[in-house]
Amino acid sequence: MTATDVVEAAGRPAVSFDRQPDSYRHWKLRIDGPVAWLELDVDPDAGLRPGYELKLNSYDLGVDIELYDATQRLRFEHPGVRTVVLTSAKEGVFCAGANIRMLAGSSHEWKVNFCKFTNETRNGMEDATEHSGQTYLAAVNGTCAGGGYELALACDEIILVDDNSSTVALPEVPLLGVLPGTGGLTRVVDKRRVRKDRADVFATRSDGLRGKTAVEWGLVDALAPPTGFTEAVAKRAAELAGRGDRPSEARGVALPPLLREESGEGLFYRYVSARYDREARTVELLVRGPGAPPPSEVADVHAKGADGWLLAMTRELDDVILRLRTNEPELGTWILRTEGDADTLLAHEKVILDAADDWLCREIVHYYKRTLKRLDVTSRSLIALIEPGSCFAGVLWELALACDRQYMLDGPPIEDEDSEQRAAIRLSSANFGVFPMGNGLSRLESRFYREDDHLAWLAKETDREISPGEASELGLVTDAPDDIDWEDEIRLVVEARGALSPDALTGMEASNRFVGPETMETKIFGRLSAWQNWIFNRPNAAGTEGALRRYGTGQRAVFDRKRV
Repeated sequence: MTATDVVEAAGRPAVSFDRQPDSYRHWKLRIDGPVAWLELDVDPDAGLRPGYELKLNSYDLGVDIELYDATQRLRFEHPGVRTVVLTSAKEGVFCAGANIRMLAGSSHEWKVNFCKFTNETRNGMEDATEHSGQTYLAAVNGTCAGGGYELALACDEIILVDDNSSTVALPEVPLLGVLPGTGGLTRVVDKRRVRKDRADVFATRSDGLRGKTAVEWGLVDALAPPTGFTEAVAKRAAELAGRGDRPSEARGVALPPLLREESGEGLFYRYVSARYDREARTVELLVRGPGAPPPSEVADVHAKGADGWLLAMTRELDDVILRLRTNEPELGTWILRTEGDADTLLAHEKVILDAADDWLCREIVHYYKRTLKRLDVTSRSLIALIEPGSCFAGVLWELALACDRQYMLDGPPIEDEDSEQRAAIRLSSANFGVFPMGNGLSRLESRFYREDDHLAWLAKETDREISPGEASELGLVTDAPDDIDWEDEIRLVVEARGALSPDALTGMEASNRFVGPETMETKIFGRLSAWQNWIFNRPNAAGTEGALRRYGTGQRAVFDRKRV
C-alpha cells in the first residue's frame, strides 16, 4: 500500500484514484508501434487494504484502478496504438479473478462499489474497441478463472494457450455461492452468443473448459501452442491493428495529476467542487463552465491538451464521482449546480462536436459520455438546481438530465431580489444522441420515452434560452418554484429524500433511470447487479458458514436450502 493509494479524509482511510504508470504495482505497460502490451503482474503483498494476499494474479480495487488508468492513457496519450494485448506476466496463470479473502472480509457497500467500478472499466475497454479504433485482444497464457475470464470477455477476441491444462472458467456459483459479478454471465450469452444450455453447464463447472471444447462452445476464439504463443498473439494483434483508424503519427495528450484540495469540508478542483453537509447527509456538486474564450480551431484543442475546459472538467467530474461513491457512502443526496456563461460553454462545445473525425475530439466526447454513464449508475439521489447564473446548457444540461429531479428558480437570485438576472436552459445538438445512456437512448429520449412528437418539438427549441415557465411546460424540469417558495421547497425536497430508506431509493432510482430496451450494459448494471447485491447479503454466501467465508478452509459451506 502506498501513500497515493489511501489518504485520510473525514477521519478515516479513503481511496485515491490517482495513478501514474511509473508507480504501477500490478501492471506492466509496453508500447510496440501500433500494439500495446498490458501485462498483469500482481504484487501479492500490495493489496489496497490489509488482511489478504493477492495470490495467482487475483485482484482487488487497487489492481483495477491501475487498469483504468492504463486504459485512459492508452486512449489519450498513445493515439497510434490500435491494438491492446491483455495478458499475464506470470507463468501458468492468466488471472484468478477477484481476491476471495478481500471479498469475504469486505463490507457490503465495498463489494458493490468494487464490482461497479470493475464493470465500468470493462465497459470502457469495449467502448475503446467500438468507438476509438483501439481493439482489445486477450492472450490467455494460463489458467483463467472468475473475474479473470470476465476480464478476457471484455476483450474483442480471446486466444487461449493450448497446453492441455489452461482453462477458462466461471466457478463463482459452484465454489463461492455468488455470481460472476462483472458481466460474465451476460457477456457469455449476449456477447459471445454461447448457447444457454451450454452457458448453464459452463457456469456450474468449477473446473472450466479448455482447448477445442472452449473454441467449439464459443468461449474463446482461437488456440495457440505454448511454443510460439507470443508470436501467434503478436501476429493477430498486428492484423487487428490494420483495421484501426487511429493516426499513427499523431502526438498524444498527457494526462497530468489532477490539482485538487481535500479537506473535511469537501473536494475542490478548478472546475468542479463537492461541498459536504454531513448533518444533512448531502453533497453540493458545483460544475463551472469555461472562463476563457473557446478555441478557434481544432489545432487549439490539441495545443490546450488536458487543460482544455471539456477534458479538464470531465477528468475532475470523473474523479469526484469515484471518490464520493467509494469514500462517502452516507452522503446519499447529491445536489448539482452549475455556474458560468452559456454562450461561452456552447462555443467550446461546438468546436469539439464539429470535429468528430479528429481523434482527440472523439476521445473527449466518449470520455464525457462514459463519465455521464458513471453518474447514471451511481447509487445516490441526484437533484439539479437551475438558478440565475447557472449554465445548464448543452453538455452540462446532460448533467441535469441525469438527475432524478430538476428544480428551476422562477425569479431573481435569492441573494439579490432586485437583480434582473433569470435562470435559463439551453438545448443543443449535444442533447440529442451524442451522449447515449447504457440503454442506447439519449437522456431526453429516456425522459420522454416513445414521445417522438415531443422530442421533435424539443429539437426545434435548440440554441435559445428557455425560461422557467417554458421549461415547466416542455417537461424539462420537475417544478419551477418562484423566489418566495424556492428555499422552503428545496429544503423540503432534500429533507424528504433523506428520510427515506437508502436501499429502497437505490432500487427505485435505478429502475426509473433506465427505461426502454435492455442492452448488455443495462443487464450487467441492472439485472445482474441487483441479484448479486441480494446474494452478497445472504448467509449462503456471506454468512459465517457461507461459501465466501469458508472458501479455501477445507470446510464445506452450509446452505439454507429454501429457494426464495
